[in-house]
Amino acid sequence: MFDVGGRGDKSFNDAAYAGLERAHRELGVNYATLETGEGTDREAQLRQLAAGKARIVFGVGFLFSDDIKALAREFPEKKFACIDFTVVPGETLPPNLMALKFREQDGSYLVGALSGLLTKTGSLGFVGGMEIPLIKKFEAGYRAGVGAVNPQAKVIVKYAGNTGGAFKDPTKGKELALAEYHAGADIIFHASGSTGLGVFEAARETKKLAIGVDSDQYAEAPGFILTSMVKRVDTAVFSTIRDVAAGHWQGGVREFGLGDEGVSWVYDERNQPLIPAAVKAKVDSLQKEIVAGRIHVPAE
Repeated sequence: MFDVGGRGDKSFNDAAYAGLERAHRELGVNYATLETGEGTDREAQLRQLAAGKARIVFGVGFLFSDDIKALAREFPEKKFACIDFTVVPGETLPPNLMALKFREQDGSYLVGALSGLLTKTGSLGFVGGMEIPLIKKFEAGYRAGVGAVNPQAKVIVKYAGNTGGAFKDPTKGKELALAEYHAGADIIFHASGSTGLGVFEAARETKKLAIGVDSDQYAEAPGFILTSMVKRVDTAVFSTIRDVAAGHWQGGVREFGLGDEGVSWVYDERNQPLIPAAVKAKVDSLQKEIVAGRIHVPAE
């Protein structure tokens, strides 16, 4: 079941769908999908999937956390997985529930370092969707990466709102990004779902650069996307389905990071002209330091 913004967000939900499609192609699984609006239909639609023939039910997004945990207890014979599940410290998860989490701060650190090395104005931007701890991880990592390579640079931060709608408001995204560009930012990193499509519009309009999130978003504004911080939701979905199919299910918390390519950043022939070899080498060295545990990236 997809989160607010649904299929076509060119980001988080589409990445989850890509993992589902891969499981269909490679493992021969069949699937059904639903999309949520805002409000009370989330639990009812999850229940519809749980009561059907599905062996595993996915909730794509942190907003499903409470409902999917309750349904996992109600349907102990079914398996459940939740992307970005909100884990309450000290709580015990039902054994048929897997919380799929990511070290977003680590990937954000790398694109922050990239931005800090490439900025010409000394000002950078961050546009978040809903102002919550999950998105604060992106902001914290980005700030830390900038600060590690360019302590004098400043990061202008704006959020689109405090409800789920903050992830599907391109008009607001463009407004916030234009304000940051006009304040001096020459590169903006967004973590805001389809709201970020408005950030890309602002980048085109001002002829500045933006950084995509979750999926490789270069195609949304060719020539104006410096890179994307890729969060491999597709890998998480596919590997979880593969484990169920192979009888290797294990509930609990599973975290994806740089070491297993759960998060990464895009570097290829499209953005290579924008990124000097020495800058690429520096970012790569920072990645190795994080994977080795010699750099600890803050999550807040």
